[in-house]
Amino acid sequence: MTGLPTSLADFGPAALAAVVVAGYLVVGEPAVGAVLHRRFEGRLRTDPGARRSFYRRLLVLEWGLAVLVLVTWLSAPAVGAAAVGLRWPQALPGPVPLALVALVLLFVVVSTRALRSGALLQAAAERARRPREGRHAAAEPPSSATLALLPRSPAERRLFTVVGVTAGICEEWLYRAFFLAVVSAAAGGLPTPALVLAGAVAFGVAHAYQGVAGIALTGVLGGVFAALYLQTGSLLLPVLLHALVDLRFLLVPARMLPAVSGGAR
Repeated sequence: MTGLPTSLADFGPAALAAVVVAGYLVVGEPAVGAVLHRRFEGRLRTDPGARRSFYRRLLVLEWGLAVLVLVTWLSAPAVGAAAVGLRWPQALPGPVPLALVALVLLFVVVSTRALRSGALLQAAAERARRPREGRHAAAEPPSSATLALLPRSPAERRLFTVVGVTAGICEEWLYRAFFLAVVSAAAGGLPTPALVLAGAVAFGVAHAYQGVAGIALTGVLGGVFAALYLQTGSLLLPVLLHALVDLRFLLVPARMLPAVSGGAR
């Protein structure tokens, strides 16, 4: 449905740049993500603005990459808008993509409930520990990286909303539209299952900072987004679903979150 390119020659003078950027998405992005998160965890212990600073860095990184890819694509006139999903859906999702979307929506519901429960348990444990440990308790790193990333203050929640929408737009543009077009061109055309697998692996590896479980989870989600994109020929539905998955974190009320160090005042 997408009319993906089948030769790197389709990218014309931008072929080398396309390959380099696609390679960065698989190799460089995991390293950059690991560095950003390590710095965030270090600042979280002492800096009240750590989350907001981290969110802003994510926005700069994702929009910067998105613009770079846009320039690369504009330099390849033989690769049309349809080849990178910039059009309305050309077909309804088939039974398999629809079933996968249903599973993703179920995941959103279940994982949100799990996050809320985990937040309550960690907050209760923190309150019970604080009288024994006194003022030194706040210096401990949070036990859950996911909970540490969640916004606490209204300002953080507003910025996190922008981050979630940005992830839906930019990451689909990067990892579905652009990356799959380059993979298809470099391989001389690939069947849909192979492209779905390539999209899943690349997206999972890009989240290596989340550990093995995070790679597996984001890899599965990346495969679902890729299948939906290739089935409909458009980025629209993957962008909406991706943003929904990320914005589910806002369903965890700030009052339920443990008061880990670094929360905005």
